[in-house]
Amino acid sequence: MPRLSEAARHVVLPSGITSTGWPAVEQQLREFGVEFDEWQQGLSRAVLGKRADGLYAATVGGVVLSIPRQVAKTFLVSRLIFALCVLFPGLKVLWTAHHNRTITNTFRGLQGFAQHPKVAPFLAHNGIRTANGEQEIRFLNGSIIMFGAREQGFGRGFDEVDIEVFDEAQILTEKALEDMVAATNQTRHPHGALLFYMGTPPRPADPGEAFSLKRTKALEGKTEDTLFVECSADPDADPDDHKQWAKANPSFPHRTPLSSMLRLRENLPSDEAWLREALGIWETAMGKGVIPGPSWKSAEDEHSIAVDRFALGVECGPDLAYASVAMAGVRPDGRWHFEMVEDQHTKGAGVSWLVPYIEKYVELNPQIRAIMVDVGGPIKALLEKRNNGHWYFKDTQVLVTPIRVTELGSACTTVLSGIITQDLFHIGQPQFSAAALSAGKRPLGDTGMWVWSRKLSHSDITPVQAATLALSGAQTTKVQRPSRGGTASERVLTVLS
Repeated sequence: MPRLSEAARHVVLPSGITSTGWPAVEQQLREFGVEFDEWQQGLSRAVLGKRADGLYAATVGGVVLSIPRQVAKTFLVSRLIFALCVLFPGLKVLWTAHHNRTITNTFRGLQGFAQHPKVAPFLAHNGIRTANGEQEIRFLNGSIIMFGAREQGFGRGFDEVDIEVFDEAQILTEKALEDMVAATNQTRHPHGALLFYMGTPPRPADPGEAFSLKRTKALEGKTEDTLFVECSADPDADPDDHKQWAKANPSFPHRTPLSSMLRLRENLPSDEAWLREALGIWETAMGKGVIPGPSWKSAEDEHSIAVDRFALGVECGPDLAYASVAMAGVRPDGRWHFEMVEDQHTKGAGVSWLVPYIEKYVELNPQIRAIMVDVGGPIKALLEKRNNGHWYFKDTQVLVTPIRVTELGSACTTVLSGIITQDLFHIGQPQFSAAALSAGKRPLGDTGMWVWSRKLSHSDITPVQAATLALSGAQTTKVQRPSRGGTASERVLTVLS
């Protein structure tokens, strides 16, 4: 079993620890029949670390746990709190989560633990209360754990609170924090109050400023009163690399089985959500894309131009929220060129502009040899397969060439290698560069290949996806010409205004 320093990516300890309350708590847990793994023991020692004055070293800044799902952080914190409730009569604990469903599930789980034969003797008569919307676990010695959802206003109006747990801390507003932390100012616990902030990296839409700030201050060494622990995979992790799963989750695979991880993988909506919630990667760490920045800069040539083998690539974003058109071809020196033609920054959101634009572009540029699309993506909604077996944009005579799965994987590799080896050039368009440098990669099934993926939720990588399709069309021999007119001698494209 790994130690805490081996299991966690970041461990920032509060200063001045001279002792810990862990031995007494560990003994109580043994009476409950609970035994922690070695890394959990190390974390518990740090949580209960005390300074020379007898106060918890983290009593001011709190215990901040950025730990993915399926790592049993609720198990660890709840068992510590149960033991403390038994050891310190009259301990008052508030356990909150943002969502009501989360706190209800937590309460049900701890209700089951409280009814364990080795735990139940420590509870008060009828110590588990669920009436009138209240969720409480009461102990014989007067200690109590109260549960509630912050979205329903739980946590305000309490005083003399000794421990507060902020589950789903990635959804913790400054207002909720102000309302609740004040309740610990009059704690009667001899070692001071403890605040637990535990969650996964916040989504961009989450009010995660409080959680993010605590992480930032800890990593920048701007606090001496906070315990910060982060378990996460490498920032550039392959989402399906089981070694990265183990790096993010010290409970995998001996406590958290492969089937549980696969189930979570299947049900999270995107690679981005998986990287954040299951692998614990913060978006500030995910920003680095696959294409090396220096290589991309070296491949910039403002005078680069294609003169032959012109092809277009067209890609749409999720839910057809935006789209990009790119062009590629061969340069006078025999090397390759690609560029963005239009995207949401020039045409606006949505795709209503796309098909009329393509029709006009092909009409003015009959030398276009192919329009490449990925019919497995969102653009399929704009296409139709006709009786002749070919694909067209709906209600048009514009013929497109669907790229095969293996061709797409090969095309992505060709772009990356072309940029690195200086066989492929671009003209330094800001939106194109932003897309290219923010694009990550994900495995393409079991082919051993990969394709571009969004590393950040707000990233629009359709320009580089479209450009990759266009380059494939320029280099591939067997394509469907979208127009019957045109000749190979036409070496300049007409640009639409």
